[in-house]
Amino acid sequence: MAREKPVTVSRYTTIGYDANIWRPMSDDSKARPGTVTDGHGALRERVLAAVDEDRLVQTLQRMVRQPSHPRTPGEGELALLLGDLLRGRGLEVELQELSPGRYNTLGWLRGGGGGRSLMLNGHIDTNPAGEGWTRDPFGGDVEDGFIYGIGVSNMKAADAAMIEAATAVAQVGADLRGDLCVALVCGEILGGEGSAHMMRSGTRTDHFIVGEPTDLSILTLHAGPIELWINVIGRMRHMTRAEESVSAIDKMYKVIERLKTMQLSHADEPKYASLNQWCIGAIRGGMSREYVDWQPSMVPDFCTIKVAGRLAPTQTDETVVADVIDALTDLRSHDPDLEFEVTKNPTKEFMAPFEVSVDDPFVLRLVQTHQEVTGVPARVGDIAPYRIYGTDAGHIVRHDPKAIGVVCGPGGKYNTMPDEKVEIDELVSAAKIYALSILDVCS
Repeated sequence: MAREKPVTVSRYTTIGYDANIWRPMSDDSKARPGTVTDGHGALRERVLAAVDEDRLVQTLQRMVRQPSHPRTPGEGELALLLGDLLRGRGLEVELQELSPGRYNTLGWLRGGGGGRSLMLNGHIDTNPAGEGWTRDPFGGDVEDGFIYGIGVSNMKAADAAMIEAATAVAQVGADLRGDLCVALVCGEILGGEGSAHMMRSGTRTDHFIVGEPTDLSILTLHAGPIELWINVIGRMRHMTRAEESVSAIDKMYKVIERLKTMQLSHADEPKYASLNQWCIGAIRGGMSREYVDWQPSMVPDFCTIKVAGRLAPTQTDETVVADVIDALTDLRSHDPDLEFEVTKNPTKEFMAPFEVSVDDPFVLRLVQTHQEVTGVPARVGDIAPYRIYGTDAGHIVRHDPKAIGVVCGPGGKYNTMPDEKVEIDELVSAAKIYALSILDVCS
């Protein structure tokens, strides 16, 4: 799926940025398509040598220092900064605007034709920091072989590694036949808004690597996330007449217990059934759908839980909702006072589950590349705990079933926790794995 357009590289201007962070390539290191004449093995060595640890760490620090929670101005600001950076590294930049001020930043290295294409996909939005941090979440501190910061594991480390990989390939003048797309997308935490928009807009590649934090494990199966809102409607009375009331909160206890024990349908294989999990992430109760709570002597007549679930590739969001309704209907048959409502979260995209064969040639080649870079065998398959993730891989294959890819990225052990961090050695290894994968697919 190569496109008939050569690679072009322009010198990056550092105006407005710290040149030590947004490091331009020297005149001697500009990409010169078609000028590399040594063997493929020598080219691989040149690309590996071109991966610059200092430049990589400094890029990641700059990303961490730009807050980018989803649907905030910082998210859009980081997308624009990365667009400038990718232009300076020799990539053609495409900005896809989801809504005013929100962008996917796509960087392209165009192949000369006749080759396969590859997407390196990573999201730039982050979770909130939460309590318990002992460091500045936006500091990008480097200490004892780690880099710290909110979102550094999930997943700005992979983003920076992808940028560095593309930079190294462009810098040595690799003569690509297929296209490379570095897709830095927004809104993944809110259901993959950015990648869903990108795929609906027609972006396609033959292969992909989504860089979610797997500690460089090669993930070939993961769950699909679903969020449900469950309401219980009671009957309000003052506590002095509690015998005439129905407490929505008390009834919700029963709903929660049933969720914990229920089995979902359409997951007969153990590997699929093991993906099914529930997390009661929020609960709110009070009087009426406004959750009035300033008079606790009133028996509450409304209660809501927000539930995160995980489904397998053999299940759909429709089958899960039907299973939950069936379970609560059965519960009501033993408790006529239980009145409930079940809806999917209307504010998030549905992220599909993902699976690829562990024997696919693309997967097998990536396993070899991992060994080549790290010197240790890769963990491959439905690896815990990463298989419980939801990732943009689901959006990619949902819109383009012919695309073959995996989920593989740095970080994971210290993911989404206070003092979130990533090992710098692993960060560098990720950049090298991505760089060699570009050669494997696109050359």
